[in-house]
Amino acid sequence: MIAVDNLIFEYPGVRALDRASFTIPQGRVTALVGPNGAGKTTLLRCMAALEQPVSGRIEIGGIDVLEQPRACHRIIGYLSDFFGLYQRLTVRQCLHYVARAQGIAAADCPAAIADVARSLQIEDRLDQYPGELSRGLRQRLAIAQAIIHKPAVVLLDEPASGLDPEARHQLAELFLQLQRQGMTLVVSSHILAELEAYSSDMLVLRQGRIVEHAALNAPAQHKPFRLQLAAAIPQLADILRKLPGLELVRTDQDRLAIVNLESEGLSQHRALKALLDAGLPVCEFAPAAVNLQDAYLQTLDKQP
Repeated sequence: MIAVDNLIFEYPGVRALDRASFTIPQGRVTALVGPNGAGKTTLLRCMAALEQPVSGRIEIGGIDVLEQPRACHRIIGYLSDFFGLYQRLTVRQCLHYVARAQGIAAADCPAAIADVARSLQIEDRLDQYPGELSRGLRQRLAIAQAIIHKPAVVLLDEPASGLDPEARHQLAELFLQLQRQGMTLVVSSHILAELEAYSSDMLVLRQGRIVEHAALNAPAQHKPFRLQLAAAIPQLADILRKLPGLELVRTDQDRLAIVNLESEGLSQHRALKALLDAGLPVCEFAPAAVNLQDAYLQTLDKQP
């Protein structure tokens, strides 16, 4: 569905994307994560045919984005981190304008508006103006504009910015609904807990380079375990790194650690024996739930 190959983009004096390459199959929800300035927004804008890279290739749904940007716009939806709404148009008029711009016939617009308004739960706001809506409802209107033409791919840059917890939960449910409809989503956000609620894959960008692209919750050769000590042990991380069969993910205040063990059955027994032989006051050692933040931090720890 999405293929990016050897993409390079430069601002004056800065290489924002440095030979970025990846593929995303249809129907996946990919979390695009990385530090500020990593190139996430630039990558999304290139994929949306809004920026022209120095070199490389982007293909979405069989369309060469750089050669056929207008054709690409027909099959994608894009939500910028700083989206704009037409303040002098009602919600209905905003949606009608975008629908016509995306090539939907005038006779089909009322049905398209009703359908997307129902999906975004704004059908009772169609005759209001954007300025009369809350931040969460304006965000829903912006997403409705991005998907009214039922695109195959949706690109979203910080879609939950400024939303309250309830609105974020509703947004996560919406993205899962779009995935069930067959859409492919790429979502950039700094809120890792929010991304974890609906993402199937993680794409990590750092200094313009793709440093990790992995499926979340997929079977792995290693399993994470949570280690809790009865008392803090100075330099716990150094001690754990020296023990056989353990791969340290992170430590917290020298009392808590997340480690990876081999999936093989006896690995937990051998690891626990090594911990006790090292004189560590173990009070808990059990499988840990893997979350997006742990996976992201582990990826960054591996980078030079």
